[in-house]
Amino acid sequence: MMEVKKIPEGWIETTLGNVINISSGKSRPKKQGLFPVYGGNGILDYADSYNYENATVIVGRVGAYCGCVYYEENKFWLSDNALGIKSNENSEIRFLYYFLLNENLNRIAIGGAQPLLTQGLLNQIEIIVPSDIKEQKSIAQILTSFDDKIELLQAQNKTLEALAQTVFKEWFGKYQVGDELPEGWKTAKINDFIEISLGGDYGKEDIEDEFDQKTLCLRGTDLPDMKMGTPEKAPIRFLKKSKLEKCKLINGDIVIEISGGTENQSTGRVMYINDIIIQNSKLPMTCVNFCRIIRPSKIEYTYFLYSLFDNLYNRRIFFNWENGTTGIKNLNLNAFLNGFELIIPADKNKIIKFDELVKSKFVKIQTNNIQIQTLTKTRDELLPKLMSGEIRLEEFKN
Repeated sequence: MMEVKKIPEGWIETTLGNVINISSGKSRPKKQGLFPVYGGNGILDYADSYNYENATVIVGRVGAYCGCVYYEENKFWLSDNALGIKSNENSEIRFLYYFLLNENLNRIAIGGAQPLLTQGLLNQIEIIVPSDIKEQKSIAQILTSFDDKIELLQAQNKTLEALAQTVFKEWFGKYQVGDELPEGWKTAKINDFIEISLGGDYGKEDIEDEFDQKTLCLRGTDLPDMKMGTPEKAPIRFLKKSKLEKCKLINGDIVIEISGGTENQSTGRVMYINDIIIQNSKLPMTCVNFCRIIRPSKIEYTYFLYSLFDNLYNRRIFFNWENGTTGIKNLNLNAFLNGFELIIPADKNKIIKFDELVKSKFVKIQTNNIQIQTLTKTRDELLPKLMSGEIRLEEFKN
């Protein structure tokens, strides 16, 4: 017997088409400007004109990002790869945003290699919704309060990263190779600061013979996420105990991507490892074969090297140290570590002082990340329960 859906008191069952107004985007303008251009994967570019304004839910319409959901309150251009959703007199826009976020819209897409969401498919989705708009707003406000706190912490992290980079540039970016150096400065190689460079391992997908050590394996694509905490998408693999002992990440290590570069994105994405990251990970960590572990000769060199690599990546310098002209590109790490020249103070104590100055900023970033993870987990647990009426506002307040 089919289970009868229980509708909370004061809620109604209807279809999405009865509570929204939906329309398609248009080809994006050629001229750049100040207005964000949204596609299926979020902001693509900025244009000189807009075709949407005020609160709108944006849904990816086609391709790999079909079903992705975004929210925008300001003027923007909606491209033809996305759909724009507005509330009507029966709905509140933020409530709709969280409903669609909870729906996993990709599951209703049609097509195989090129998934597609149509207005008709979205309009047919069944929805239960509070008949009182005030209750919809109150539910949305609860979830928004979590998102606001998360965004605040993420913004603080970006500011802290930027401050550390500013200090790095002021202390170590005054002179370039070829300049006449004043007394107290010299050229050096990155290898002068490194104890060892280690390869990672991808192990096995499941326990198999000696491959019995459950390990979090970081890929290049996971490294940017590390700035927001332990990456949820990093694969869990099984390594040999002997291998894990050699390549297990420890406090002070740096992980750098050495393979996977493209024509527009170089290799060289990088992340530091500190005690907070290690303690927050439920598993021992290593990196996959397409990354390398760089272990500084002194732990006080960690944030200097990380800041240097991050600076070089943002300046697209790693393109100059890659092998291959087509397809996937690889970073010639040995040539880079032994060949790249940097200008440093002759007294390396200044590098240690830099570490002392910026360390608190990176510790704060990871402390914030723990809060972000806690807030995200709580929000994600509440989301389906609030959107289905399983938890009512009175219960939440209690």
